[in-house]
Amino acid sequence: MSVRIVALPNGLRIATDSVPQVQTASVGVYVGAGTRHEPEALNGAAHMLEHMAFKGTARRDARAIAEEVEAVGAFMNAHTGREQTAYYVKCLKEDTGLALDILADVFLHSVFDPAEFERERGVILQELGQVEDTPDDVIFDRFHETAFPDQALGRPVLGDAETIRTMGREKALTWRGGAYAPANTIVVAAGNLDVPAFEADVAKLFGAWSARAALTETPARYAGGEFRDDGDLEQAHLVLGFPGVGLRDPDYWAAQVLATLLGGGMSSRLFQEIREKRGLAYSISAHASSYMDGGIFDVYTGTGEAEMAELVPALIAELRGAFAPPPEAEIRRAKAQMRAGLLMSLESTNARMDALGANLLVYGRDMPPEEVSRKVEAVTAEDLARVAARILKGRPTLAAMGPLAKLDPLAKIAERLAA
Repeated sequence: MSVRIVALPNGLRIATDSVPQVQTASVGVYVGAGTRHEPEALNGAAHMLEHMAFKGTARRDARAIAEEVEAVGAFMNAHTGREQTAYYVKCLKEDTGLALDILADVFLHSVFDPAEFERERGVILQELGQVEDTPDDVIFDRFHETAFPDQALGRPVLGDAETIRTMGREKALTWRGGAYAPANTIVVAAGNLDVPAFEADVAKLFGAWSARAALTETPARYAGGEFRDDGDLEQAHLVLGFPGVGLRDPDYWAAQVLATLLGGGMSSRLFQEIREKRGLAYSISAHASSYMDGGIFDVYTGTGEAEMAELVPALIAELRGAFAPPPEAEIRRAKAQMRAGLLMSLESTNARMDALGANLLVYGRDMPPEEVSRKVEAVTAEDLARVAARILKGRPTLAAMGPLAKLDPLAKIAERLAA
């Protein structure tokens, strides 16, 4: 890898990952602001404004933006998270300058037309309705709200119907003005690049930007608890989780290996026991999600009403089994999955761009694949047992939807975990 990072006088950083053997490039603008920085009345603003950025600038209307991107076969998109927002284009190497120009235009010069804002309000409400009709999506929002109640980190990225209906354009733009600033923004490119030319173009397009960040962020306060919705669904959807670790926590990599070992693939403990051996669920997986100052460790599954009574005790037994150091063969498989995923991602300019942008926002520096591999390899069986006890003995969070008559209450599940 050939990574170079420079900063403009206004504080904006430029990061490039040169991959001369490919024919494409991915260009992105990454901002360290997302859902957890929103006031309650503006929940969903980060996502709404991300959508609005593509609705027209002083130079291009929405159609022109789409046509210019697709006229060269490029692809443009964006995503909003709880702590970051990103806008990006993937293009052929010769179109990198155009991609950057369009990104700078939508990022810095969108007009946020009032009529478009009202139209997009309706689109977001439709998106919310679609999510509500997808229980394996909405269950994670309910889970986060229960794990982190009464705080921005627990609120849904899309917002809710009430905040979207009542969100004022001017207040949303005022929030954006304090959330988006050069000091917490990175322009990233990965692929076949003319690095000096790219840096000069970024300086020309972004160098005069002078906003000052004014983010509001309260510390993550994990509480845990229980959410149930005995809705009219064919299947029960269940997320059982625990307080996890932050992105900068020394146990971060051990938590990632633990999640992979428990529920990261077809050879994982949960998949083998719950699906393959017992046939209790079609899908089951474990995840270690981390934020700057905390995290969540969860297991998701969907199952039938009749299977619930057997599934939960079996799940708890597998979680309790993690308190003992796992066999080396299991650890090797989990680490191999993680290393392979990392190395395969290096073949994608999008993945390289995303990793570079995220690492700079979190750590303030690049984290090369070799360093990641060393950190994963350094995790021991004893580390996994210790981290399992640290995480899985914490206060649980339960979110469940569907036919739940045979699902034990959270207090009983917690007793079984502690037994």
